[in-house]
Amino acid sequence: MTERRDKSKSCAPTGMPPLTPEAAAELQAQLDRVAAALEAGQDPTALRELLTAKPGDAAWDLHLIAALGARRHPAVPGLLAALFGHAPDKLRRKALKRAFHNLKTRGVPAPDDLLPREEATVGAPRPGAIAALISPVFRNGDSYVILEGPPEILGGNFLVSRINDRTGFQECLLLNLKRKQQEELWDHFRQQGLFQWFPAPGAYAVRLLEEAYRAAPQAETGAGRYASLRDQIRRHWGSPEDAPDLEEALPEPGPGEAGRLLEQAPQLVTATLFHSWLPSPDEILPWLDKIKEVQESPLVLSEVQRQVRLDAVVDEATRALYPPEQRPDWRRRLLAMAYGLDLLGRREEARIAAAAAAELAGERGLLTGENPFLKALVQFALRLAWEAREKPRDAGPTPGLVAPPTESLIIRG
Repeated sequence: MTERRDKSKSCAPTGMPPLTPEAAAELQAQLDRVAAALEAGQDPTALRELLTAKPGDAAWDLHLIAALGARRHPAVPGLLAALFGHAPDKLRRKALKRAFHNLKTRGVPAPDDLLPREEATVGAPRPGAIAALISPVFRNGDSYVILEGPPEILGGNFLVSRINDRTGFQECLLLNLKRKQQEELWDHFRQQGLFQWFPAPGAYAVRLLEEAYRAAPQAETGAGRYASLRDQIRRHWGSPEDAPDLEEALPEPGPGEAGRLLEQAPQLVTATLFHSWLPSPDEILPWLDKIKEVQESPLVLSEVQRQVRLDAVVDEATRALYPPEQRPDWRRRLLAMAYGLDLLGRREEARIAAAAAAELAGERGLLTGENPFLKALVQFALRLAWEAREKPRDAGPTPGLVAPPTESLIIRG
């Protein structure tokens, strides 16, 4: 009995990097859905849709592998192979072997051939070794695009680019990182509040890089580096012409659904993915003072009048902080975020973000109110500013990335 208990403990090895509370809750929710689906006897394809592997987040993947390896069910080995079996890195391969061993000790068939062979042809990339990761878009239009592949292709295994959707490349670095250095890279991003990455089709990542290059091909902030690698990148990661059109890639709302989805847009702003879109404290404080003036004004005779005045201030703040002439930028960024959410399997949130983006394409008059998503960003920022003003001075800062990076988050290899 002692031996069996020790083996059970090994499915969740000590020393695994911890998850953030938000990530732990998200992972548990996915695992709960899988448990219910296993009980219902759903097919492997349906099971795969319930879980999200995150190539840019080793902590998430290791915890997910360990949790599945502790579940005694014949469908689990195939599920692990579908999620991680395409030439995993050494860290994930080791975790998979441990999980398969734990399953076998519990009597679950786990064929060795579910995982690919570790050998690779010298000088040629391993099947599945090429990957593309994209960060959420920050409020200023910056985002990170990371291409990962065998060093034989580009001369390094990570091409890390920071691009802006209006001004092009901000920087572009080719890094050759060993395993420990790779973990340090991801840890560095996490320490800055960047926890979530979108695993993207290579052609889509290349299109973003190409758009950045066309915006400023002579820039000294990375465009030259990209230009020297351009042909190899297009050959191995794909042609930008093959990238999906975001409006076509995202599911169309059904009859009568657009209004409902738009009404749900305010719920997106509390997600950490959108925290960098919030107005800064300096931007929001003057509007907080106006809110306070309305609340304390002796000229407001009824609660209804007060609410109308407050709503008018929020609409005015929304137009000032997200000017109409910038709406095409916000629409484009919302579409990119909707596509990223869809890639993560968060399809309902993706549909809500797409509906908010579509609404930004139209004209809004004074009587129709402001875009619900942009208005919710202002309301959430006002609430945070109000709480910050009321809380004790020694209270800690609000967690999460609440502003775009003012300088590079990239660490040099």
